[in-house]
Amino acid sequence: MIADLARILLDVVTPVAVCAAIGFGWARMKQPFDSQMVTRLVSNVGVPSLVFSTLVGVEVGGGLFMEMALAAFLTSVIFFAIGYVILKLTGLPIRTYLNPLAFANTGNMGLPLCLLAFGEEGLALGIAYFVVNVILLLTVGIAVASNEYKLMDMLKRPFLYAVILAGFFMSNDAEVPKAILSTTKLLGNICIPLMLITLGYSLATLQIVNIKRASFISFCRLGIGIPVGFASAALFGFTGAAYGTLVLMCSMPVAVITFLLAENYGADGKSVAGAVIISTLASFATMPVLLWALMING
Repeated sequence: MIADLARILLDVVTPVAVCAAIGFGWARMKQPFDSQMVTRLVSNVGVPSLVFSTLVGVEVGGGLFMEMALAAFLTSVIFFAIGYVILKLTGLPIRTYLNPLAFANTGNMGLPLCLLAFGEEGLALGIAYFVVNVILLLTVGIAVASNEYKLMDMLKRPFLYAVILAGFFMSNDAEVPKAILSTTKLLGNICIPLMLITLGYSLATLQIVNIKRASFISFCRLGIGIPVGFASAALFGFTGAAYGTLVLMCSMPVAVITFLLAENYGADGKSVAGAVIISTLASFATMPVLLWALMING
């Protein structure tokens, strides 16, 4: 049994590590990489296509899908509340550090792990979590970083309409035209490897400014996420792929996009960059242990 678990764990971790290493090595070799273009391509084409093709192609009960979405909202509220208290007690700026504490890397790292660990069902449930996470990021997250509320930022995102369109097909039991399904599957397939390669590239190019503060935020993110994930999965009575997916999504490191928000909206982006790097590197150490525990319990 131990040998089987070790093999499965290796199968899950290796693709993630290799793809991230390619991005890291690419940056170190100073090869051209337009991260802004890649990010926009993934966000505006890859993610909407992946969301649509996965939701209409995988049979996940609507009730379970909505429960995962509710769990995503509940855990996000918990992360915000705990993060706010920590920052108030320590006197650290809320505008800079609340988003890194509240938003985990559910896209670049979370979705690939859910797919590799729990298959298509894990990916579908991971997308349910991811969608709620992104909606909150593009509303509350932007409001925190900018001190302004901009609903139009969310309404401009193609992934939102991919969710609505997929919901239409799912709720009406309608058959998606094969040409549309094949096209969105093909475009969605670019998402996972590009996300991981971009993550590796980001780790190589971002810099740590204040290592003590970045370490504190990093370990708070992981230290909050893992127990909240397990507690929430038990609270909702999840089992199997749903249980593992929720725990994984909650346990991800600081989201790279929180650095971009801080940079774009005038918060301290350089300080957030350090938390992204340290929490991601730390998660490469904690993730195998976490996956091992989930596989044993599963």
